[in-house]
Amino acid sequence: MTEQATGAHHPQPRPRSGGQSAPEHVTGAQSLIRSLEEVGADTVFGIPGGAILPAYDPLMDSTRVRHVLVRHEQGAGHAATGYAQATGRVGVCMATSGPGATNLVTPIADAHMDSVPLVAITGQVASKAIGTDAFQEADIVGITMPITKHNFLVTKAEDIPRVIAQAFHIASTGRPGPVLVDIAKDALQAKTTFSWPPAMDLPGYRPVTKPHAKQIREGAKLITAAKRPVLYVGGGVIKARATAELKVLAELTGAPVTTTLMGLGAFPDSHPQHVGMPGMHGAVTAVTALQKADLIVALGTRFDDRVTGKLDSFAPHAKIVHADIDPAEIGKNRAADVPIVGDAREVIADLIQAVQREHSEGQRGDYSAWWKDLNRWRETYPLGYEQPENGQLSPQQVIERIGRLAPEGTIFAAGVGQHQMWAAHYITYDKPATWLNSGGAGTMGYAVPAAMGAKAGAPDQTVWAIDGDGCFQMTNQELTTCALNNIPIKVAVINNGALGMVRQWQTLFYNQRYSNTVLHSGPDDVNPDARGTRVPDFVKLSEAMGCYAIRCESADDLDKVIEEANSINDRPVVIDFIVHEDAMVWPMVAAGTSNDEIMAARDVRPDFGDSEDD
Repeated sequence: MTEQATGAHHPQPRPRSGGQSAPEHVTGAQSLIRSLEEVGADTVFGIPGGAILPAYDPLMDSTRVRHVLVRHEQGAGHAATGYAQATGRVGVCMATSGPGATNLVTPIADAHMDSVPLVAITGQVASKAIGTDAFQEADIVGITMPITKHNFLVTKAEDIPRVIAQAFHIASTGRPGPVLVDIAKDALQAKTTFSWPPAMDLPGYRPVTKPHAKQIREGAKLITAAKRPVLYVGGGVIKARATAELKVLAELTGAPVTTTLMGLGAFPDSHPQHVGMPGMHGAVTAVTALQKADLIVALGTRFDDRVTGKLDSFAPHAKIVHADIDPAEIGKNRAADVPIVGDAREVIADLIQAVQREHSEGQRGDYSAWWKDLNRWRETYPLGYEQPENGQLSPQQVIERIGRLAPEGTIFAAGVGQHQMWAAHYITYDKPATWLNSGGAGTMGYAVPAAMGAKAGAPDQTVWAIDGDGCFQMTNQELTTCALNNIPIKVAVINNGALGMVRQWQTLFYNQRYSNTVLHSGPDDVNPDARGTRVPDFVKLSEAMGCYAIRCESADDLDKVIEEANSINDRPVVIDFIVHEDAMVWPMVAAGTSNDEIMAARDVRPDFGDSEDD
């Protein structure tokens, strides 16, 4: 079965050799590097250590695989994810056994939640020592079983080419995801032969990509019969490279489109049919459209709790058409009236034809009253923010200006928290694969290494990391990696001196008791004579890691500083934006409550005039 037939979203480049190559006498380690070359891996992020060391020797001789020596294995994992999200190819990271492997657990879990094609290669203690609590032994296969799409333990050198080929195939086809390959040290050291391609043996792995024609017809009938439909679009549409088809379907139907946090860029933000991002911090119009819809067409999305709010009150009047490559997602959180299993690109292409047939038979939806409501909500409750009265920088304004001044095709990677939501709202995403973030896991520290991976994979595009001062202090050591490997990313540290999103919750729900969310306690508080001292001083820290660094505290300097950062491309740039600490993310649906209880701003509950709508 070809990759096309099994629905590869982003197949790796084809092996360069034609037909079966002649067997080469090699070590298992050499076989591993040759296998990576043949599957088309061009970049590996990793750190050597005892168990994986045999693989690093032949890696030094490879002219086709670039290795980027990171400062922490978590950085390697997130960099591989950023590479995969920016390029659509499989990201690769490598670590040694024990703590090296366990440091990959967070990025593997992150990739699993966000369906990112990733192959993590780890060294393991010698096969005879497995299970003896040997030095630097950890059962990484057992540890990662719940957070990988599949994983392998390799104890025989001859199995390495087949396992690598299978790992890349599994990671990149069907619903993408992370695959772990754990290789015992003696398998890397043993003599074997290498030939390519190996025979793959995956008898139970047959992703369904072609949707069922009857379900497509039923979905199209519901679309044309609906009065208040919404196209609810997730990251699966980007992974399937179905954004062009989505635009055709949206314009054909005339229905409003809402794109999730993972789906930003799947449909142009600037398109008149785009009503915003749904969810806990979604646009009022998007959240309300889903609540009041009579039909939701869910494409490559999973009815996540951050979108639905209190599940039993979500979209109470809506029928559901749910299309996903993974049958396990359909009906998991919300029962589907029309379940469609298939690749999003094929599903949407077939829906276009089915809707066109409905139109040709005189069945065409009339959404004029619906758009009247949507436009009224859009005009009454637009996204917005207030400037701080004390003259400090507004974090929303900082992020908005970075977006406006960024060169065409810029990729934005965000950490997790307030700055992530502001980056989702105040930067316009009109193209896929220009917004990278940790959606499902919400991993602080994601932005800097993910931006590094994206820039390594797409060196001709500008890459901005929008980070918070809390996130930045988790993984900023990878700026050293960027400086030493000619990976000139740009980092905006939105520095409010606090764990901002947690502080917002403490403001709203914990009577402003700020327990352990202040990050800058230090000389300012201990010694009044040392006011102005920053711990850490991000400018000095960034300069020490080989970056060009600037501090910005005034709106008057904002554009000049951003343009200076955009003009520097020979090293990483870090800007420490000192912003107002009390800025909050609005709109907001409090955790565990119904989306009907959305607040447009603090103490501002939208009035939808339900009596006249219904």
